[in-house]
Amino acid sequence: MSGRRGRRGGDGDDRTPDSEADEGDPDMGDLFDELAELEETVDSDEEREQVRETMRTAMEVQETPVFGRVVFGFDRSDAAEALLGSLLFGIPMFVEGGTNEVGEFIAQRPLYFAATNALTLALVAGILYVADFQDVRVYRPIFGFLPRKFLGVLAIPLVTAVVVMTVWGRVDWADPWLAVCQVAVALVPMAIGAALGDLLPG
Repeated sequence: MSGRRGRRGGDGDDRTPDSEADEGDPDMGDLFDELAELEETVDSDEEREQVRETMRTAMEVQETPVFGRVVFGFDRSDAAEALLGSLLFGIPMFVEGGTNEVGEFIAQRPLYFAATNALTLALVAGILYVADFQDVRVYRPIFGFLPRKFLGVLAIPLVTAVVVMTVWGRVDWADPWLAVCQVAVALVPMAIGAALGDLLPG
């Protein structure tokens, strides 16, 4: 797993001081990368857990602003923040009739339904990994390739939308396809809220 900046050269490195200055001083992201590589080289489970604890401690003591911090993983605190963000963005969608109307519209147009879901995925990925609010690192992905934070930020608003819209009578599962489309419409802003809620507190 590579960092955003290259490592500083050791003995025999022919880079000039100016080139090293251009790269900038090592930051918390470089430390995270070093610890991640160390985790892959240790032999015992106890040593790996010690490295992971060091990584968590390093993230907690960052003396950086709210924006631009290194974040990784998805724990209970992240889940709570994502839930709060999804509810803040979702409750207006639950009480507005427009959500159901848009759901009825895309239910008759499967391509628009697919485009709505693609938009949700793209927005979440953009907020987490492109917008650069924080330095989000992929750490121990599920099945080796699915980022935990990405899945968590999508799963929490999805479950919230299904539960709240069902309990509040905003969807009727007697027509499953229509209900799924209406949930997909509510999920767009809720996923945005979940991603922002997870990242902004740092």
